[in-house]
Amino acid sequence: MAERRQLEEQGYCVLPGFLSPVSLDALRSRVDELFVLEGDQAGSEFRQEPGARRLANLVDKGSVFQQLVVMPEILQYVSAVLGPRFKLSSLNARSANPYSDATQPLHADMGATADEQGYWVCNTVWLLDDFTADNGATRMVPGSHRWGKLPQAALADPKAPHPGEVLLTAEAGAVVVMNAHMWHGGTANRTGAERRALHSFYCRWDKPQQQYQKQLLRPETQQGLTPAMRRILALDDPDNDRISSNTTRQSGFLK
Repeated sequence: MAERRQLEEQGYCVLPGFLSPVSLDALRSRVDELFVLEGDQAGSEFRQEPGARRLANLVDKGSVFQQLVVMPEILQYVSAVLGPRFKLSSLNARSANPYSDATQPLHADMGATADEQGYWVCNTVWLLDDFTADNGATRMVPGSHRWGKLPQAALADPKAPHPGEVLLTAEAGAVVVMNAHMWHGGTANRTGAERRALHSFYCRWDKPQQQYQKQLLRPETQQGLTPAMRRILALDDPDNDRISSNTTRQSGFLK
């Protein structure tokens, strides 16, 4: 299919209109509610960022989020990047503030380059607002996932415009699947409205989770999860306990 081919060749694909209006409204409402409830502590389980508001550990904060991480229609694309065995690494939200320069340097998530087994990070971006050229849309360098090097090492200034970059623009409700080895970064929001997105981030089975889910999720949350959710979170995997137990605060950008 065309989307699978684009993901392989360019490093990303856009699935427009994936979220129904009802689902989109529910996600927006819960994200906005959490920003109010958590206040200055929002995102503190992982990282906070000047010019943007963040939320982290979202699997622990509502069934509306838990359902996202096991959608077969999305996981088939993640599998195309990572192979058959993978797990959720983190589920976060990021809102670029109005009139803020939240420009990020070009980077690969987790500072990852492909290894002898292939790619090991894949991000899915759930657009809660339109991504436009003016409101902080992600810039990407298509094909850079194949280069086997990081922008920090290859570029004099990873924050500077790249001659091969494109802006990811799409309407709210779209989902973008991104080979997270592809160079990318958030841009400035020059509008008076926030720009919200969710990031359901996956890694290959043998790599540490960015946020160690078993440690972060409350017991009552874990008890209420379906078998499919427990598998994707690697809650019953002793190998994941060994790999991820000391990596709750892994470094790296997520837009």
